[in-house]
Amino acid sequence: MARLFGTDGVRGVAGRDLTAELAMDLSVAAAHVLGDAGVFATGSSLRRPVAVVGRDPRASGEFLEAAVVAGLASSGVDVLRLGVLPTPAVAHLTAALGADLGVMLSASHNPAPDNGIKFLARGGFKLSDAVEDEIERRLGEEWSFPVGSSVGRVRDAYGEADRYITHVLDTVKGRLDGLHVVVDCAHGAAHMVAPEALLRAGAQVEAIGARPDGLNINDGYGSTHLDRLRQIVVSRGADLGIAYDGDADRCLAVDHTGAIVDGDQIMAVLAVDMHEQGSLAKDTVVATVMSNLGFKLAMREAGLTVIETAVGDRYVLERMKAEGYNLGGEQSGHVIMLDHATTGDGLLTSLHLLAVVARSGRSLRELASVMTALPQILINVKGVDRGKAAAPELKAAVTEAESELGETGRVLIRPSGTEPMIRVMVEASSEEQATKVAERLADVVRTVCA
Repeated sequence: MARLFGTDGVRGVAGRDLTAELAMDLSVAAAHVLGDAGVFATGSSLRRPVAVVGRDPRASGEFLEAAVVAGLASSGVDVLRLGVLPTPAVAHLTAALGADLGVMLSASHNPAPDNGIKFLARGGFKLSDAVEDEIERRLGEEWSFPVGSSVGRVRDAYGEADRYITHVLDTVKGRLDGLHVVVDCAHGAAHMVAPEALLRAGAQVEAIGARPDGLNINDGYGSTHLDRLRQIVVSRGADLGIAYDGDADRCLAVDHTGAIVDGDQIMAVLAVDMHEQGSLAKDTVVATVMSNLGFKLAMREAGLTVIETAVGDRYVLERMKAEGYNLGGEQSGHVIMLDHATTGDGLLTSLHLLAVVARSGRSLRELASVMTALPQILINVKGVDRGKAAAPELKAAVTEAESELGETGRVLIRPSGTEPMIRVMVEASSEEQATKVAERLADVVRTVCA
């Protein structure tokens, strides 16, 4: 049976895969598992545990929030409803308010019919795989519920958004006065806090995708749909554009010419700046195996080290925490600045990127030129046995391809974690070469892994 929790919580079509009943059951199980593990121990038996609950603007978030709140309160947990806020805001407020648990309802960049539940431990970090597995294992268990004065109480805490805005602004050196920024909020969770924070920082702000109606999140706007932002940045003569995804835990950028600046380029700009400021821990950046080889070559040229992890921001974060690094992320725009946040934070990242532009007096285009992205071709070979991805014949084909590409190219063969599919990724000095090698390897996969 497939694991209910994925790399970023529990997700599915709301009302079909992710029902109110499942949301309540997950919340009840989470409360009891964490309680049994002593996570809620506070030193005083008189204090009930506290949870904060936030969501993005999806219509389904309304009934799922009600179910989560009911499950937690019925289990003896006091609940603070934060309302519509980005995932990193919920993570920050979990820590800032001393909550024992955080819950975020969002499906990130997915379309409006989808939704998800993500649990955060005390301090604002994601729950470990082991704790998620225990919650899943104990779903539907017969619980003993509190009564009378022991039941949890629920209150609204919508004003806490300002605490988060103040926090991210306090992390930034200097003002953004004079910068003309177009910000695309994806009709998502950042639609209020992002324009407000950028305005307070001094930028001239034009917001698009900032009118959520519960059904339009990520619909033609946001970090997965950049064409509109690119057009508006150029037509308005803006200095740059920023695009968030639905829950604003990541961002991408667009320079004044309309060219896309991805997560690798954003990390490169931040890494070089932090190195120059003396604040980049161990002169190292943590990235995933999917980061472009051009990023790694640029960091090496700048005298910096790149540590690689498996795909997924949680693996980046685990490595950062374990080894004391403070900057890491993914090509998709999840950037973790561990000195200031416990998770990827699109607003925080964009403010620091804009601060480098303002402080240096250089355009984003010029700053992003610190790295040159090599052409990258990805082919998803479907309907194959992903368990054969390590077959000797395939390994031999990869070795031959790597020898052909040399130092200015690389190959990555990666089985899908959820589907009968193997991903073939090739980078090379030219798109023609990358395509030729990728197609050749895809043919080998089809033959060897059938």
